[in-house]
Amino acid sequence: MKIFLDEPFKTAWQGLDPFQQALAISNTAPQEKIFRHKEGRRTLQFEFKNQSYFLKYHKGVGWKEIIKNLLQMRLPVIGAYNEYQAAIQLSALGIDTLTPVAYGCLGNNPARQHSFLITRDLINTLSLEDYCRAWPLQPPIFRVKLALINHVAHTARQMHEHGINHRDFYICHFLLEKNAESKILAKKDFHCYLIDLHRCQFRKQVPHRWRVKDLGGLLYSTMDTGLSLRDYLRFIREYSGGPLREVLKNPLWQVVLRNATKLYQKDFQKMPPKKFRQFMLKK
Repeated sequence: MKIFLDEPFKTAWQGLDPFQQALAISNTAPQEKIFRHKEGRRTLQFEFKNQSYFLKYHKGVGWKEIIKNLLQMRLPVIGAYNEYQAAIQLSALGIDTLTPVAYGCLGNNPARQHSFLITRDLINTLSLEDYCRAWPLQPPIFRVKLALINHVAHTARQMHEHGINHRDFYICHFLLEKNAESKILAKKDFHCYLIDLHRCQFRKQVPHRWRVKDLGGLLYSTMDTGLSLRDYLRFIREYSGGPLREVLKNPLWQVVLRNATKLYQKDFQKMPPKKFRQFMLKK
């Protein structure tokens, strides 16, 4: 059994079974507070000591689900440890992300293992997807747009340079604080949090296919935001950290565009906007 408790749970649960406490929160949550209940995992929001938190409780996915994932060449998510570890590692890299306050893992059988993760609720935030929704008709202030492009590119670069890939790297999984725009215009630091970390992978170096998946997913999720090709070049320059003329010689970016185009076609049964119909990057 592995347990990590920070305040206020460290004091409140002293002498109690953390798994019973977490399970009780999971079982008594009202339906409107439950965000996901699937594949042995329940995700919900709850109040504790006048503060808001999120709980993910894993009851074990069963061997059938594990085998199905392996046959599909996918690593199954069997518990809360992956997200807990990702939050710690990303935070250590200076990336805005989840803050764990309680974690537990019980049992060695991966099919029946129980685990939970409690994180602070990122209140007063909205997803980048929602924030950018109006951009095609109401273009953002340039300084704000540039700051967000650079922030997301820096997050991706830090992640990939340190051997971490997300696997669900879309703008809907970035939560922007609601007063970020005023902070940016005042030249102050702002926060934009990367969430949904349960499928993250960790290696010494991110393989090409997983780098493409992350970057392709990110590009796909921005194709209807009205960003210009110049904006994408700004992202590439910040992500790559080298002279743009040299960076664009890397065939990675054309593979990323093909990946994003396939995702767009699959979801919308049509080609992406006209500017993406030819390779935007040429050697």
